[in-house]
Amino acid sequence: MEFKTKENKVADYLREGIIAGRFPRGARLKQQELAVMLNTSITPVREALKLLVAEGYVLGDSYKGAVVAPFDIEASKEMLNLRILLEIQLVRGGVEHATTNDIAELKQLAGAFSEAFDAGDNEAARAANYRLHQCMFETAHLPQTLHFVQILWARYPFDVINRVQGRISRAAEEHDKILAAFIAGDAAGAMLATRQHIEAGWHELQDALAAEVKTAR
Repeated sequence: MEFKTKENKVADYLREGIIAGRFPRGARLKQQELAVMLNTSITPVREALKLLVAEGYVLGDSYKGAVVAPFDIEASKEMLNLRILLEIQLVRGGVEHATTNDIAELKQLAGAFSEAFDAGDNEAARAANYRLHQCMFETAHLPQTLHFVQILWARYPFDVINRVQGRISRAAEEHDKILAAFIAGDAAGAMLATRQHIEAGWHELQDALAAEVKTAR
């Protein structure tokens, strides 16, 4: 895998935490607290927050404190289509470039996801889900495409989707299909499974939101 600077490692930790729900929407991210948590200095935390502000994960001034950005449900449909377009390209590139070590790491991450789910630790499962997709996409060696995908992830309601009853269990089954095709070198199958995985989460979110509206009436 590619070398990462301290600020990139901090940024990746924060992206994972936001997507997993460890840092809730609207939560304030304090530099000193993060530095102590990650056993690092203020500088890489400050630089990571600047990067996440630029990407849309957080709002505000990194010196005064940043706040985790809310998701925009109205923009999510557009982001859905862009995610499908870009992520299937990353999966195809990953299939074409994955090494034996990459496959071993993906299997390990898939196992971590399953273990967290079996233990009922949904936050850990969401974090493992982020690392699994990140690892899979990094193998494509398409850094600009991955960068744009990360920007899309910033405002996508993963935390809401993953709270839908039974979603994490179904996501685990969808992961199995993606990985089976990925490991077999079946680019078309992996791309189709990825598209179905993204669309399934979106449709379940819409159903859940519609049910909330109906209940509120």
